[in-house]
Amino acid sequence: MSMYYYLPARNVFGEGAVKECGRLLATMHAKKAMIVTDAFLATQPMAADIQGYLKDAGIDSVIFGGAEPNPKDTNVEAGLKVFNKEQCDAIVTLGGGSSHDCGKGIGLVAANGGTIHDYEGVDKAAISPVPILAINTTAGTASEITRFCIITDTRRKVKMAILDWRVTPDISINDPELMIGMPPSLTASTGMDALTHAIEAYVSTMATPMTDATALLAITMITQYLPKAVANGEYMKARDRMAYAQYLAGAAFNNASLGYVHAMAHQLGGFYNLPHGVCNAILLPYVEEFNIIGNLNRFRDIARAMGEKVDGLSTDDAAVKAIRAIRRLSCQVGIPANLKELGVRREDFDILAENAMKDACAATNPRKATKEQIIDIFEKAYEGAAR
Repeated sequence: MSMYYYLPARNVFGEGAVKECGRLLATMHAKKAMIVTDAFLATQPMAADIQGYLKDAGIDSVIFGGAEPNPKDTNVEAGLKVFNKEQCDAIVTLGGGSSHDCGKGIGLVAANGGTIHDYEGVDKAAISPVPILAINTTAGTASEITRFCIITDTRRKVKMAILDWRVTPDISINDPELMIGMPPSLTASTGMDALTHAIEAYVSTMATPMTDATALLAITMITQYLPKAVANGEYMKARDRMAYAQYLAGAAFNNASLGYVHAMAHQLGGFYNLPHGVCNAILLPYVEEFNIIGNLNRFRDIARAMGEKVDGLSTDDAAVKAIRAIRRLSCQVGIPANLKELGVRREDFDILAENAMKDACAATNPRKATKEQIIDIFEKAYEGAAR
């Protein structure tokens, strides 16, 4: 069976890396870029700075600040109108996963026509989007480097998983200086999102030696540096290491895919418009408790990567330590204890579970579940475990 490995062609890291954006986009012969971001960042000096760097490289630009959290099909439609009206030929995404996914969706429809709904599934597009340069401001989603584009269908209240190598940005920039302003709660939720990416990729049925290497290193770095970044957002070393860690986790899941944590979290985000990273963090220990018999050795490795002492323990005992370590880290950085705190309703579990089983991420989970078992995981996460 052939295995593919997807990443952007160029990736830039480090303090001040954002200043490279104009020069880099100019190498792709862009004349006018649409900067896709959220309503808050659109009014901040950061967006104006990006426009300045582009202008210095001879590139005109317009700002579209319509990327909402859990970006919607309506956001893509609105952005597409601006893109066409302004006669843009390139896209710069600025922000976290919402901005990147919205920008990818706009680029996809701009090149291929139709609506964003036409591209739900795997490799549905025929033409690559216009050049996309992704500037990351959070350390979690890794959407700036992936072939995943998650857009909420507002009619069905379902997050559409669009997996297409064509939406992978051409260039990614991770500048830790842009991440200093993240509040502790956002730092925590995006960091736990990255941990979920790494763990789900490591236990995925499509894992390879290349994804294993990046996943395990990401798990170690996140365990070490996420609490420090939450405690002190201006601690540059922690911000820098988390930027690398979320990138490594993204490289892992971009190629090994994910599992039931994301399949279930997508439904919570689409149905209730809840923050994706928080949903992942709450679900993660419960899904992995369910998965643990699928590959005990892998969970032992995760425990070791998270700093647990597993030498001399049975594989069963070592694997269980991984679940405990996940819960401890989640508690340490202040993730809510359960889904009840987020306003999730038990009466919705049936439809949430049904849709989760259809999600593209479910295909590579290491243990296959029935609808009833998915509902049971939702039930456990609803009440929460004692910490």
